[in-house]
Amino acid sequence: MQLGRDFVRALKQLTAERGLTSEVIASSLEAALISAYKKYQGGDRNVEVHIDLESGNVSIYEVRLVVDEVDNPDAQISLIDVQKLGFTDVEVNEYVRIEKNPENFGRIAAQTARQVIIQKLKDAERQIIFEEFSGRVGDLVNGIIFKSENDQVLVRLNDRTEAILPKEERVINEKYTPGERLKFYLLDVRQTTRGPRIVVSRTHPGLLRKLLELEVPEIQEGIIEIKSIVREAGTRAKVAVQTLDINVDPVGACVGNNGARIKSISQELSGEKIDVIIWSSDPLIFVRNSLSPAKIVKIEPILEQDKAVTVYARPDQLSLAIGKAGQNVRLAARLTSWKIDIKALEPERMPTLQDIFQDIIE
Repeated sequence: MQLGRDFVRALKQLTAERGLTSEVIASSLEAALISAYKKYQGGDRNVEVHIDLESGNVSIYEVRLVVDEVDNPDAQISLIDVQKLGFTDVEVNEYVRIEKNPENFGRIAAQTARQVIIQKLKDAERQIIFEEFSGRVGDLVNGIIFKSENDQVLVRLNDRTEAILPKEERVINEKYTPGERLKFYLLDVRQTTRGPRIVVSRTHPGLLRKLLELEVPEIQEGIIEIKSIVREAGTRAKVAVQTLDINVDPVGACVGNNGARIKSISQELSGEKIDVIIWSSDPLIFVRNSLSPAKIVKIEPILEQDKAVTVYARPDQLSLAIGKAGQNVRLAARLTSWKIDIKALEPERMPTLQDIFQDIIE
């Protein structure tokens, strides 16, 4: 049976456009034609179909067991009947493949197989998409906003792949305008009955990490290590870094000349302010650094509590240390995993004469 040259050309075009291999196409077509043939002939037959994608030739076989007496005509054939078909060297209990070419099957097969082929191609394409992106969870991906309405934001990652940007993964002050190109953190990929469900994020700390790796060569080369990142997406973030080369300033490398590197990252994150601080294995030094840009005078551990400190700042530095609505100290606490209590340290004053002679006066 011939599928026809036009059909073969269409299949080749399909493989080129959808990036599917000829093996995937062939297996899909064979499965479709097996289903169509069984429906056309009825019964529970053991059917094989082989397709030559170059010529368009289709070979259909029914596999039968050779027996003395036939109990199941769909699966068996008598020795006498099989010999009449030209199988002269077979014996009982052997299987034979009998080629079939039923009349009018071509038209019925095409109608029946069409939907099956489409579904198989969709399944194969979905599997390709799943395999392509499931191994990239945690990566930076580029995408274009193509739908932003009714509280739904969809992102096109390429010509055939869409991702979801859930509400909890969106930056509060960002507007997602169709056609806008943004960078995203690939959060999750899972297979569903409707195909791969790909979820991206604009709030995940991993997005900032990937942007730093992209912008700062010293991080890519392993000279600077990112120890931890915390974000309140869209407003402020803190990044703790350390250098593995004493000749390289980790903060300066991340910030760049005149702040060029960190400004570029901040612009990508809709103006998010990014504090880069030096990590330390000494928790008290790390806490002090984490409260940057505030200047801290003194830090005292709270002995009655685990991983808790009291931090003293001068009155003019107190609001800077706490931050707007407590944001600076809140991020510092998350970055260091220490509880931080900030207090104002009143400036010391010189004793007056009244202080010195107080006991005499009294």
